[in-house]
Amino acid sequence: MDIEALFQQPNALPTAPKVVQDLISSFNDDHVSTEEIAHKLAADPVLSAKLLRLANSAYYHVSRSVSTVNQAVVMLGFITVRTLVISSSLVNGFKSAPGLDLKQFWRYSLNTAAAAKWLAKEADENSDLAFTVGMTHGIGQLVIHAGMPAQAVQLDKTSSPFDADRFAKERDAWGYDYTEVGAELAKRWKFPQAFSDAIRGFPYPLKDQTFDRMAGIIHLAAWVARAHENHQPPEEIRASYPTKVAAKLGLAPYLMLDAMPPLSELCEGLEDLVE
Repeated sequence: MDIEALFQQPNALPTAPKVVQDLISSFNDDHVSTEEIAHKLAADPVLSAKLLRLANSAYYHVSRSVSTVNQAVVMLGFITVRTLVISSSLVNGFKSAPGLDLKQFWRYSLNTAAAAKWLAKEADENSDLAFTVGMTHGIGQLVIHAGMPAQAVQLDKTSSPFDADRFAKERDAWGYDYTEVGAELAKRWKFPQAFSDAIRGFPYPLKDQTFDRMAGIIHLAAWVARAHENHQPPEEIRASYPTKVAAKLGLAPYLMLDAMPPLSELCEGLEDLVE
């Protein structure tokens, strides 16, 4: 099954709520009306309730209780609210993916997003963009498991979705991998081109002549989240550290191992995002 046929499968492509489509469009709109977006968010009881739980979580350390969507936008800022709502909607959009443990998948995605945000700050890149791309970088796995479950589950028997060689195994089996599927989904949902480029490029960010810094950040973040998910021993983690990618980003050697807080600490307070 090629990518086009995959996206024609009835379960492969979830529909994003209208307010989320508006938020995605706002990436390309310098004159977006935050008041109008807040009004639409407030009209969606599921999204607004989750946003308020997150806004009041320990992660944001707000000085007073946030009780309305408008307050959340004012106190957290529109960019942060957009990041949270889009991420939350992605989690809600896929109700099932046969053969894939959704709780584990979103935990891994959140770990990647949190690590990417931390790395982006260290590399002087857009940390909110890094978080959102981190949450979406593996979404092609969900499309594949939802759209062609028998083939995906068969491959899972020999290569876990969290294995480092999963990309190669998928290309051998189908001629494409989940990063290409995720990039296509980002395109169909009208995310900025930078999203598709980073998702497609993160497995091998040094391959292209022009280095995509966001792809490099996601590469490092996914690497540490994958190591965490696979319970790799410390010596194995240090031995596999992506030193060349880190150097290309201008980061100190082994910065993630020596200075980055534990993933549990980076994600503390954001658990509602993936539940």
